[in-house]
Amino acid sequence: MRYSVIIPVYNRPDEVDELLQSLVSQSLKDFEVIVVEDGSSVPCEDVVNKYRDKLDVHYYSKPNSGPGQTRNYGAERSKGEFLLILDSDCILPEGYLQAIEDELHREEADAFGGPDRAHDSFTRVQKAINYAMTSFFTTGGIRGGKKKMDKFYPRSFNMGVRAEAYRALGGFSNMRFGEDIDFSIRIFKAGYRCRLFPEAWVWHKRRTDLKKFFKQVHNSGIARINLYKKYPESLKLVHLLPAVFTVGVVFLLLCSLLCVWSLLPLALFVFIVFIDASLSNKSVVIGILSVVASFIQLTGYGTGFLRAWWKRCVLGKDAFSAFEKNFYK
Repeated sequence: MRYSVIIPVYNRPDEVDELLQSLVSQSLKDFEVIVVEDGSSVPCEDVVNKYRDKLDVHYYSKPNSGPGQTRNYGAERSKGEFLLILDSDCILPEGYLQAIEDELHREEADAFGGPDRAHDSFTRVQKAINYAMTSFFTTGGIRGGKKKMDKFYPRSFNMGVRAEAYRALGGFSNMRFGEDIDFSIRIFKAGYRCRLFPEAWVWHKRRTDLKKFFKQVHNSGIARINLYKKYPESLKLVHLLPAVFTVGVVFLLLCSLLCVWSLLPLALFVFIVFIDASLSNKSVVIGILSVVASFIQLTGYGTGFLRAWWKRCVLGKDAFSAFEKNFYK
């Protein structure tokens, strides 16, 4: 078998339904699907059962252990030459698997990943969050599928890896946050070939509201410091920018108490994001929401980064004791 599609899921039966339906529509058919329920209180077994006559699909349920260990559970039961790891809130265009096959025929790779996009059916908030996560003005475009990067680190919402390499590396670590970047770093350290497949993109729903989005990016900021403690060389200048932005926002707000013109840099940022998001999404409302989402993305990540830096680098706590309350949420 060529591909094993591994889907960890936690309380998302409706989204699993959409993802499985998009797998039915794939033009390339040489694949199996492994759905692993990670201790969900709202299981998706009935949803999976609807597709047993349409897909080579296997369903497993296990106690909650987090997405990384759940992917490993699925990988241990897979048969494919390549493992394709997807988040349950993704939807695939019908040429997704064929795009991967074409890239592998063009140039071999041991690991790969593709970008994500916002589907027309997504809510305005989801489209705004997608903008905040992929825009040059918020992330430098590093999450948007840029080709001009010294190295491409696949993310687990849309990642492929040769099964032999996956098992040689021992799969995902038991890190709660940043386990996908940790895995990508180990791919490069082991000398495996890793590439961006720009045409193997997915529609990615991301978070459905701004509160959940803040929590997600805050934990990503924590993960970056955890990764720095494990791989000091992995910390790049771009990873510091949200923390600098967060400190800068606080500084400018304080300065505005003395001089209102201090807010001019923030006003310029708001204007640029609003215009760019409004034009790219053809919606003024999404433009406004994108401004909010962009501030959440930058300050959420920035506060998580600074919080983790203080607890882990200054106070010297380990990853678990520093964030025990976050660890199992």
